Amino acid sequence: MASELTDRIEAQAAEPTLGQLVASASRDMSSIVRNEIELAKLEVTGSLKHAGMGAGMLGAAGLFGLFAFGFLLTAGAWGLVAAGLSAWLAFLVVALVLLLLAAILVMVGVRALKRANPKPERAIANAEATIATLKR
Repeated sequence: MASELTDRIEAQAAEPTLGQLVASASRDMSSIVRNEIELAKLEVTGSLKHAGMGAGMLGAAGLFGLFAFGFLLTAGAWGLVAAGLSAWLAFLVVALVLLLLAAILVMVGVRALKRANPKPERAIANAEATIATLKR
C-alpha cells in the first residue's frame, strides 16, 4: 500500500501543473506567432522585389512605347508630305487628328466620372445592419 501511494505521488510530481501547462502553451503560441510573422515578412519581401522589377520594366516599356508613338506620328506626317501636302500642312493635319482624339477621350472620361458613385453604399448598409444587430 505504501508502495502504491509512493507511485501515485511520483506520478503526480512528474505531471506538470495547470500553471505550467498554461505557461508552456503561452510560450508555444508566442513562438508560433513570431515564426508566422517572420515567414510572412520573407514572403512579402520576395514578392515586393518581383513587383518592383515588374513595375520598373512596365515603366520602361511605357517610355519606349511613347517614343515609338512619336515616331509613328512623325512618319504619318512625312507620309502625307510624300502624298503631296506641304510639310506644315501635313504636320497640322496630324496635330488636329490628335486633338480630335483627345477631345473624344475627354468627353468619354467626363461622362464616366459623372456616372461614378464614390460612396460605398453597400459597406455603409452592412455597417448600419451590424450596429442595429448589436444594439438589439
